[in-house]
Amino acid sequence: MDRLDQLRGGLVVSCQPVGGGAMDRPEIVAAMAAAAVAGGAAGVRIEGIANLRAVRARVAVPIIGLVKRDLPDSAVRITPWLDDVRALADAGADIIAYDATDRPRPETTAALVAAIRAAGALAMADCATLADGERARDEGAAILGTTLSGYTEATAGRGEGVDTGLIRAFRKLGGFVMAEGRVNTPELAADAMAAGADAVTVGTALTRLEHVTGWFARAVAGARR
Repeated sequence: MDRLDQLRGGLVVSCQPVGGGAMDRPEIVAAMAAAAVAGGAAGVRIEGIANLRAVRARVAVPIIGLVKRDLPDSAVRITPWLDDVRALADAGADIIAYDATDRPRPETTAALVAAIRAAGALAMADCATLADGERARDEGAAILGTTLSGYTEATAGRGEGVDTGLIRAFRKLGGFVMAEGRVNTPELAADAMAAGADAVTVGTALTRLEHVTGWFARAVAGARR
């Protein structure tokens, strides 16, 4: 079955623990991924080469792979280098996510998409705006994601919840639309599908235990006061 068909109408779980946290180990990330698949996930999103290799050995569903880097001269963090693309493909990524914004960067988005496709993987464009999606579509990205809406200087303060307006705009462009970013409840996931998403990615609410625990701890403390 085509990898996009495997994801269509389904949930992707982003198994990205808090960096440096108690669960930030490849064997734990692989266990998270296996548990997500057991719970019905159609695919998983995995950061880091070691994590990706560990997960690939445990699951057969499509894997969206990425590498995050903190660069001294660019705000782009998601798969910024062509070498990252090659490493992700070698580690078993079916789909490779990259930052598709127009911010200053070490490699062009066109070069990244070309490298992803040459490696036999599908390109997922992590976008912040409609213009990002239009450019990504023209460059050959297979998936348009709302991942970075609200996380760039141009879109900061967009508000809480999934960006259903951007989902609808991407739907009009055609192609495969991935809702991602602040999908923190089942209701928001359903809203994203109703807005026209082909699939929904959920991360923090499922795999960042420190953050979710904090939500409840603050609510309990607030109620006590």
